[in-house]
Parts: sequence; structure tokens; C-alpha cells
Amino acid sequence: MKRQEFLRTGLRLLVVSLPMGWALTGCYNNANEPAPQPPGNTGNCLDNGTTTSIGGNHGHSLTVPKADVQAGVTKTYSIQGSSGHNHQVTLTASHFASLQDNKSIQVTSTTDSGHSHSITVGCA
Repeated sequence: MKRQEFLRTGLRLLVVSLPMGWALTGCYNNANEPAPQPPGNTGNCLDNGTTTSIGGNHGHSLTVPKADVQAGVTKTYSIQGSSGHNHQVTLTASHFASLQDNKSIQVTSTTDSGHSHSITVGCA
């Protein structure tokens, strides 16, 4: 292999591997960080619905409508959002009872792509 051909091949590998490395480290470096705490328990989940924070987030989203809080029955949500993989999170009747009392809760998502997420649900 000639020097010029060797350098081109090396440059191509670098150009391809750097974005892949950044994507992987963005996902795995902080995926298990705790979700930020919502500010106090000042909201009202029954009237206003919820706010959510996802630790180590990279495109995931969770929406818990006030109708679900009012119903108070166990429900499983997908948090895929714009991420390239999915996680599930289950809120139990006990979780919903806390939200009905305007208390925030913390849950952990299922594991996918080698990691899970800590999720805080508070009142809006």
C-alpha cells in the first residue's frame, strides 16, 4: 500500500468512527445520571398535569397527562421520543396516588442499549 493510499484510508476511518464514538459516549456516559429534581411540590397534578425530567437524557421524552393522574391506574409509557432506541416506564397506582397528593415521584426505565434512565415526575 502506498503512503498516499494509506493516509486516505486512515482519514476515511477517522471520519466514520468519530461521529459513531460521539454518539455512543453521549448515550452511555451519562445515561444513569439521576434525573434533576423538579422545583418543590408547588404544582397541582390533578389540575395542571405533570412535568418530567429524565436523567442522562438523549432524546427521550415522557408525557403523563392529567387524565392519567386522575384515573390513578397502573400504566406503562414509551419514552423513545427522538432517540434511536426505546425504553418503557411503568407508573403504578401508588405512584399516581402520590401525584394526586401533588408529590413528585422517581422511577427507573427499562434497560435498552445497555442502559436505563432515572425519571422524576412532578406536578405542573
